[in-house]
Amino acid sequence: MARSVILLIPICLAFFPWSCLAQQQPCATYKFSNNKQFSSCSDLPVLSSSLHWNYHPSSNRVDVAFRHTGVTDRRWIAWAINPTSGGMIGSQAIVSFPRTDGNLAVYTSPITSYRTRLEQGNLSFPVFDVSATNQNNEMIIYASLQLHGNISTVNHLWQVGPMSGNTPMMHSVAPSSPNVRSMGSLDFLSGRITSTRSSPSTLKIVHGILNTVSWGILMPIGAIIARYMKRFESANPLWFYLHVSCQMLACILGVLPGFVTGIVLGLRSQGIEHTCHKIIGIVLFCLAMVQVLAGLFRPNKDSKYRPFFKWFHCLVGFSTLILSASNIFVGFGILRTANFWRNAYIAVLGVLGFIVLLLELYFWYINRIKGRKSDTSDKSKSTGIASDTSDKNNSTGIALAALEEV
Repeated sequence: MARSVILLIPICLAFFPWSCLAQQQPCATYKFSNNKQFSSCSDLPVLSSSLHWNYHPSSNRVDVAFRHTGVTDRRWIAWAINPTSGGMIGSQAIVSFPRTDGNLAVYTSPITSYRTRLEQGNLSFPVFDVSATNQNNEMIIYASLQLHGNISTVNHLWQVGPMSGNTPMMHSVAPSSPNVRSMGSLDFLSGRITSTRSSPSTLKIVHGILNTVSWGILMPIGAIIARYMKRFESANPLWFYLHVSCQMLACILGVLPGFVTGIVLGLRSQGIEHTCHKIIGIVLFCLAMVQVLAGLFRPNKDSKYRPFFKWFHCLVGFSTLILSASNIFVGFGILRTANFWRNAYIAVLGVLGFIVLLLELYFWYINRIKGRKSDTSDKSKSTGIASDTSDKNNSTGIALAALEEV
């Protein structure tokens, strides 16, 4: 019995890879249940999807079948061509999803906004024979497209998302989500298909540079100047003007252009929410305004409220530095920047941190030496007082003895 079990284990393990292949059958060996045949196909890199097509160069017409596998719940699927760009806005989509009554909806939908609910509408090019199937845990969209001009290469997109009743809902937009990588270029004639990655716009890059330089570099430098440079008597009042200049330059770059570009990006990207990044940005804007106002109306040095101002100024300043660095890394994730830029900023923070460590050790050493000198001077003073008292007592004793002899 034991020997039979031992023999069954490798047999089951041998069949396991084949069962996985059956679930993820390559497009080249797939056979459609309606006996449709396609001369070309490609397994798309994400979202468990594949595309099949027949291209007719003489009429510039293409028959397509978009297939999505692993369907275990109610969801919508879509395949689209974007005649104007490689992104979502402007794409001409064919959508399908199962309705709550069990029927399968399939229709065309032009995408004009990130807040789209995939409303039905006409596309910018003719579409024929639109249909769809939903069986055996896979959904397939069929259609025939009449392409404009004599161009066989197109930008195409494919998507999958959740349902709420009979309304398609927004798909995931997380930086690590496959939904943000489901696009590419497709040549119907040669069969070449290339997946592309949506690159950040110029405004996003400007927004990132402004805020990284202002909040992430200039403000920490200004804080270091205020904390350490003022301890040198020769640097007074130069440290104050350097501190104010550095922080004001950071505010001019980060609070004005940096914050405004963030608002513009939010208005342009309706439907895409980066809640954490947005909330931290608003908090930083408020903290910066509070710091500026507190600096303008700070109490005099001899005021009894001056210590409270110092504590408040330091608390708000350190909070701003921590939130700034955190939000910059969140922004790197949203932009999906190359590791070089992330590592470069980490290196900048490392250099600033090393400088802070050296200055802390230096002033700790200086304070310790001063403490020893003060202790030594106090001891010498006490010893001097004790010796003076002893001398006085001795002289008094001698005088009394002389009087007694007399």
